[in-house]
Amino acid sequence: MSDDLHPSLRNIIDQETLNWVFVGGKGGVGKTTTSCCLAVQLSKVRPSVLVVSTDPAHNLSDAFGQKFGREPIKVNGFENLYCMEVDSSGEQEWEAIEAAQVAQGIQSDGLESGVGSIMKDLMTSVPGIDEAMAFAELMKMVQEMNYSTIVFDTAPTGHTLRLLSFPKTMESAIGKLLDLKNRFSGLLTQLTAFMGAGGAEGVEAMITKLEQLKGLIDQVHNQIRDPEKTTFVCVCIPEFLSIYETERLVQELSKNEIDTHNVVVNQVLFPNKDAEDLVEWYSSAKEKLPEEAQELIGKTIARKRMQDRYISQIFELYEDFHVILMPLLDTEVRGVPALESFSGLLINPDSTN
Repeated sequence: MSDDLHPSLRNIIDQETLNWVFVGGKGGVGKTTTSCCLAVQLSKVRPSVLVVSTDPAHNLSDAFGQKFGREPIKVNGFENLYCMEVDSSGEQEWEAIEAAQVAQGIQSDGLESGVGSIMKDLMTSVPGIDEAMAFAELMKMVQEMNYSTIVFDTAPTGHTLRLLSFPKTMESAIGKLLDLKNRFSGLLTQLTAFMGAGGAEGVEAMITKLEQLKGLIDQVHNQIRDPEKTTFVCVCIPEFLSIYETERLVQELSKNEIDTHNVVVNQVLFPNKDAEDLVEWYSSAKEKLPEEAQELIGKTIARKRMQDRYISQIFELYEDFHVILMPLLDTEVRGVPALESFSGLLINPDSTN
């Protein structure tokens, strides 16, 4: 393998222009562990690093053994590594809009909220709009934060793919709303006049918010598609369904013009050996082993053969990618010491036992 495609994530560490690194893949393949380990390595060479979980089932707190929330919190044992877990359902975004209206003197209940409520119902009826708004707000928030690199621990593949299509979703939603506003401007004027000034202000506040988001979307979309600033790390395990989802993810990323050139393969049995090495040893030692040991080793070799077959397919599919094989360990990777130790294998896989 050429030096340009070294089987590690050192290419990410060395690319100083990167601002956003997304980590994604099928559920249960080790996305959070990979995100945390990558962030640990980045923190050694970047002024400040933030890990953001957009998965509804947050695991950052479990991985680091420390409670995180909606605001960045420094990870114990680090001076420049922070974590936060955000809601990606979109409910908080509607709450923020309503809170802003109340701050402006617009009531959140009663007749005056009627039109605003209708507008909210119209918006939430657009598939994926709540997640799109949440993602847009998240991007706005992290842009305002002064972190040199942000690692996104994303939700499983399907959820992530929906978020990647959020610019089109938002454009569609905003276009429909503005079209409705223009077509029924007379009716809206009569309704808001009947309900008072608060109703009109509620509608205008909602539409203004959406137009602001549209401008943000264009800005975010441009950065996501810039390979100098953003890349996507795909995570999988050597099994059929995981590889299938990885290929689907890579295809969608390519379609959306999002850079991806790293695949991390987790839970690999003996990455530096192949099944035939084990078979050769087992053949010479089999007769000396008790029946239970023979059964256990036989299953291990069968699993290793299956993994080797899928790993070969991964190298064929992603011949122009950095493919990193991470070993299956005897224990879970939880807590800062375990993450620091395991993270070294992302950069120096030759140290795998």
